[in-house]
Amino acid sequence: KLGVKVTDFEVVELNEAFASQAVAVTEQLGLDPAKVNVHGGAVALGHPIGASGTRCLVTLLHAMEDRDAKLGLVSLCLGGGDAVAMAVRRP
Repeated sequence: KLGVKVTDFEVVELNEAFASQAVAVTEQLGLDPAKVNVHGGAVALGHPIGASGTRCLVTLLHAMEDRDAKLGLVSLCLGGGDAVAMAVRRP
């Protein structure tokens, strides 16, 4: 729908329910590890159950501002094998 490839995102914030999950997603999607969880992700910042989505989005917004990135992606795993993702564009 956006007309972009996953590799076009300049910064990616992956929720780390488990550290191995972020590593596997990074590898499977062919993401540049230098663009993923640039502030350390949940391993460094914590995994506040019930507020992880907010933490991930705000972390992405700060990372985009720090790097003057125009296109970012945040994703979260959900219970039951579901997931959600949001693309963010800055002017």
